[in-house]
Amino acid sequence: MVSRVRVWLNRTYAENVFFMDQLRRNPSDRAVEIHATHGDADSPVLAAADTADLEPEGLSPAGYVEYALAQCRRRGIDVFVPRLHQSAIVAHRADFEAIGTALLAPPPEAVAVFHDKVIAYEAVQAIGVPVPPWWRVRDADELIAAVDELEAGGHKACFKPASGAGGVGFRVITRAPFSLMHLSGFPTPYVQLDLVVDALRRADEPVDWLVMPRLEQPEVSVDCLTGPDNRVRLAIGRLKNGRRRGFTLQEQWLEPARLIAEGFGLHHLSNIQFRMFGETPVLMDVNTRPAGGLHQLSLCGVNVPWLAVQLALGEDPGEVAPPFLGQDYTVVSGPRPLRPVSIPQQRAEVEGPLLPAMPAPAPADSVGVAGAAQVLPL
Repeated sequence: MVSRVRVWLNRTYAENVFFMDQLRRNPSDRAVEIHATHGDADSPVLAAADTADLEPEGLSPAGYVEYALAQCRRRGIDVFVPRLHQSAIVAHRADFEAIGTALLAPPPEAVAVFHDKVIAYEAVQAIGVPVPPWWRVRDADELIAAVDELEAGGHKACFKPASGAGGVGFRVITRAPFSLMHLSGFPTPYVQLDLVVDALRRADEPVDWLVMPRLEQPEVSVDCLTGPDNRVRLAIGRLKNGRRRGFTLQEQWLEPARLIAEGFGLHHLSNIQFRMFGETPVLMDVNTRPAGGLHQLSLCGVNVPWLAVQLALGEDPGEVAPPFLGQDYTVVSGPRPLRPVSIPQQRAEVEGPLLPAMPAPAPADSVGVAGAAQVLPL
């Protein structure tokens, strides 16, 4: 009898409820149990897990590693998918392996390169991957100089933190004065240059921002599955152009993604994002973790979360090609059940292998709209 696989996702995105669903519906028909932890008791990933815990607040990275090791021992975790404090956790891979837990994450050297976007751009440029022009700024004068140079070249300037994930902190610079026009309609990423400059000059400490031209669509996120031998097993591009989404296997996107994943040892799951600078695809960002939209590849007939777990367990799936590319689609919000109590109910501890199970349906009054999304064909 094949034993069940116990997987832990720590403080992850709401969209990863779909990652969890795919693990349970794996094509190997393997029993999978999922443990989840989060700082928000109403996170949908906690409700979707078989067991769940609230994470303690205020832990240092080193303290979090000790917490994670204790979770893995207590819960019998086979595969740990770390998002929070990934850098600290992967530096202790040997400690996790010693207690029987495999980390579904790249080695520390790869994580370090892509933690800082300036270091990342310099590194990928050195192996021949095009990047947009960029400036690292720490104060108002450096920001003004960068914006002036970009605008002189006919570009819109934008900025984002030199380290960070997703679109947190991303803003587009405008010189239009603040007016009632900016208070009508929905909020936008545009921010007035004079307001930013004033905020920087009143700040008590420098910022660490990357300033670059606003890149054009399409945006292509290439999801890569890479083995510990630095060889990519799977690469599929998810194309975004406004509301419309689709898939691509065009080499103008996949070739530079493979160069990065293999050249820097982005083992297991990574997400490498490109946009257009003029007529040239250029690197926008590299995520050393599963993308929130990874589950969308199920529309291409592949279960990538399960392939990644297999790889982490040493069960190499070999090179995988999607049997087809799904039709264009869009993403819409949908409801997910939440637990009716503030701390998720725990599965009782029992001896021996446990069968996979979805949580019991929550009462109607505990169903809330989570920050997850469903895909619909166009």
